[in-house]
Amino acid sequence: MAQEDVFKKLVAHCKEYGFVFPSSEIYDGLGAVYDYGQNGVELKNNIKKYWWDAMVKLNDNVVGLDSAIFMHPTIWKASGHVDAFNDPLIDNKDSKKRYRADVLIEEQIAKFDDKINKEIAKAQKKFGDAFDEAKFRETNPNVLREQAKRDALHERYSKAMNANDLNELRQIIIDEEIVCPISGTKNWTEVRQFNLMFTTEMGSTADGSMKIYLRPETAQGIFVNFLNVQKTGRMKIPFGIAQIGKAFRNEIVARQFIFRMREFEQMEMQFFVRPGEEMKWFEYWKAFRMKWHQALGMGAENYRFHDHDKLAHYANAATDIEFRMPFGFKEVEGIHSRTNFDLSQHAKYSGKKIEYFDPELNQSYTPYVIETSIGVDRMFLSILAGAYCEEQVGEGDMRVVLRLPAVLAPVKVAVMPLVKKDGLPEKAREILNSMKLEFNCQYDEKDSIGKRYRRQDAIGTPFCITVDHQTLEDNTVTIRYRDTMEQERIKVDDVYGIISKNVNNHELFKKLL
Repeated sequence: MAQEDVFKKLVAHCKEYGFVFPSSEIYDGLGAVYDYGQNGVELKNNIKKYWWDAMVKLNDNVVGLDSAIFMHPTIWKASGHVDAFNDPLIDNKDSKKRYRADVLIEEQIAKFDDKINKEIAKAQKKFGDAFDEAKFRETNPNVLREQAKRDALHERYSKAMNANDLNELRQIIIDEEIVCPISGTKNWTEVRQFNLMFTTEMGSTADGSMKIYLRPETAQGIFVNFLNVQKTGRMKIPFGIAQIGKAFRNEIVARQFIFRMREFEQMEMQFFVRPGEEMKWFEYWKAFRMKWHQALGMGAENYRFHDHDKLAHYANAATDIEFRMPFGFKEVEGIHSRTNFDLSQHAKYSGKKIEYFDPELNQSYTPYVIETSIGVDRMFLSILAGAYCEEQVGEGDMRVVLRLPAVLAPVKVAVMPLVKKDGLPEKAREILNSMKLEFNCQYDEKDSIGKRYRRQDAIGTPFCITVDHQTLEDNTVTIRYRDTMEQERIKVDDVYGIISKNVNNHELFKKLL
């Protein structure tokens, strides 16, 4: 099945099974804004808990914060967002559609990568175990030709982005003969910058109102509270401040479902270090964050690092952790070395001294910062994309299953009486009640047991407990495992222990320590 078709099915599945709904749907929706349904909100909360516990509970020197969405407007001047938070946009005159120029060029680069990977895949299939990929890359004329084109385009693009050369970005699009996906034409406008911040007014009168911004990131709330947290928590460098919160960006080119939205949620941690030690910590957090992702068991081959071609104005190193989405490898998390830019800027604009006195060095300095920033919504999409599976389970029988990591699954266990009589519902309720304060459980007695299993497969429930007449005789139940569909007879007294062992974070966190 084409990846585009898989993605369409995934989007439809999200709505059908209560994961994600278009916002304001009864009023024909609102572009690039979505609501999370009953299963989606559970999955989202589980992702946030997995992140929070890994960052705050596993690290003695990381603490939490919840800063306000409304912030003083000068903060965004100091951070550079007022002057530099822009996207390079280009319009197609025929379709009237607007695109990010950098994304169009990056997609063109990805096409060269796809051609190279197809050549390698064909050779791998042909030569089997004897295939030497490194030698093939160095000697195959088709690969060498495409690689040369790719490298030349990449170098030209990097120079244009770092120089903020909008004319050159347009010329690249023209030279590469990149067409509009809608009209199929190359009738492009000039490239221009567009600021992404939402603005509003605070105050009740025209004369007394103040122009403020909806925050485009959560990081600045951490920076302006650096001294508050450091002093009240008696924190010693190195230490981190973690935060989960909403951010807002007026994305003109918002697409790919929840991958790029105007209202989204971030999980960020700013780690404050001594100047000169930032690259050591940059490498540390790169490794830690990749282990965090891979611990979920979605396949190490589905993740990769991608170093930035253009560094942000505040950074001296930056990389992304990308996941293989149905529409290609895409960023889910960024790790940045932000130098001392943010704290220095806020000291300059506020007139307040923002430094740390290091008792070991007996001196004060402005700390450097390593940032890890992950989009909750993108993480949500990557998990669903990696978990979605259609498989043949019998003659003419197909099931759709979400192979979600058990710790993230919205519903941990479904309890089902085989029939709605003979005391089985009462016994099933008794078992459910013994677990529901610890796990999110569902009770289901409607339709055949097979249909009930399929419903639970579709929302990713890892365990189903079936109560039958034998249960009343010997206090045993049937446990069914989602991924294998295997069934096992166990004692009722063992149910809680089996579920608990498989759905808490502890086993995953052992991989991070």
